[in-house]
Amino acid sequence: MNPKVDEYISKKEPWRNELEKLRSVLTELPLEETIKWGAPTYVFNGKNVLGLAAFKNYCGLWFFQGALLKDKQKVFINAQEGKTKAMLQWRFYTLEEINTDLIKAYVLEAIDNVKEGKEIKPNRSKKELIIPTEFAAQLNSNSELKSKFEALTNGKQREYADYISEAKRDATKIKRLEKIIPMILNGVGLHDKYKNC
Repeated sequence: MNPKVDEYISKKEPWRNELEKLRSVLTELPLEETIKWGAPTYVFNGKNVLGLAAFKNYCGLWFFQGALLKDKQKVFINAQEGKTKAMLQWRFYTLEEINTDLIKAYVLEAIDNVKEGKEIKPNRSKKELIIPTEFAAQLNSNSELKSKFEALTNGKQREYADYISEAKRDATKIKRLEKIIPMILNGVGLHDKYKNC
């Protein structure tokens, strides 16, 4: 049992009994208890299985890959409709609603899914890279700059393009171009100096 989870539960006074009951089910199972995103999270073989949280009007469990569960009892809701495909939430409004045997069955099914490698991966469709006109003119007039820019990762290319397009005044765009051209020629990303800090 993780002492940070004790601390989390102690701060959620109106829901403390419910959270302790939910936690008692989870700690009986082969899950590692930790804190992620400021809330208790339960992990199996390095994969997030479910989390525990209390809000103003309810407490609940969220299953990271809940959409893969059969949900015969129809306990789940999608708390972020349109944002998440995999994560589903199970809400409790009273202590009496918490059916420990049913929760255990759902969690064991989620653990089995991890064992079998079942997972809904996020849909990361690539956005089209839009190069601002001023930047495109520089790239087209300098073949070395263009080849160095094209050698950068998509993310670094996007950082540079966004940096120029976010400038509102032409003078700012020119100033920013003067700053980034040597960086691109050196093969570095706009924010590289802040990474690995």
